[in-house]
Amino acid sequence: MAGGAADALIEMTGIVKRFGETLALAGVDFAVRKPEIVGLVGDNGAGKTTLIKVLTGIHRPDAGRIFHKGKAVDIPNPGAAHALGIETVHQRGATIPEMTIWENFFLGRELERRVGPFRWLDKRRMRAITLERTAELGIHLPTCERPIGTLSGGEQQAVVIGRAVHFGGELLLLDEPTSALSIRETNKVLRYVEKAKGDLGRSVVFITHIMRHIYPIADRFVVLWQGKKIADMEKGQLPIRELEELVIRGQLETLHTL
Repeated sequence: MAGGAADALIEMTGIVKRFGETLALAGVDFAVRKPEIVGLVGDNGAGKTTLIKVLTGIHRPDAGRIFHKGKAVDIPNPGAAHALGIETVHQRGATIPEMTIWENFFLGRELERRVGPFRWLDKRRMRAITLERTAELGIHLPTCERPIGTLSGGEQQAVVIGRAVHFGGELLLLDEPTSALSIRETNKVLRYVEKAKGDLGRSVVFITHIMRHIYPIADRFVVLWQGKKIADMEKGQLPIRELEELVIRGQLETLHTL
């Protein structure tokens, strides 16, 4: 995709990031169309997290440009990313186990009712929205009054994904969302991600180093290796074993890229 391409929801071109003498990102290009699921893959230290932190305004790039729907944008902080519809779902720390499901859903974004100078939390509306959004992802809760810590790991991730969708997330960034889950719970999360794309029309970047978790549902893969993008391909271009080799070794005897 060319810089500022109209068919890209988000496009990053020539992104460079240094930390002292360490070159974390060496002119990386990265784009996401709408809607699609992109597997952003690479071994530990490949630059995945740094790239996403640039996109979400946590890190400022030393060089490069970012486009949103073809228009050049500046993302100086996470608030600016939220304003563009970019929402991040983290592996850990996204929920408070002792709080209820609906309290976690609206954590930091609570709804209020106001009458004159008086205001109070609109708990009824927040409970209804929580049940509605989680149901859209295929998790039907009889109540959202129970502590979120009583849900399975996959169900907790569904609540967090539903929250990201509700608060305007056109682009969902899932940061290693399945690395601490069982196979069964991982499969649940993958179904939720497919629903976010297929039923709700969201684009998803699934960040992981575990190929078997993302391979079944991704439309495209972007592979980073030591701060460089070494592949950008549709799923059908390489079987999973060769993609795993590429992630681990950084090269193949024959590599077909877009």
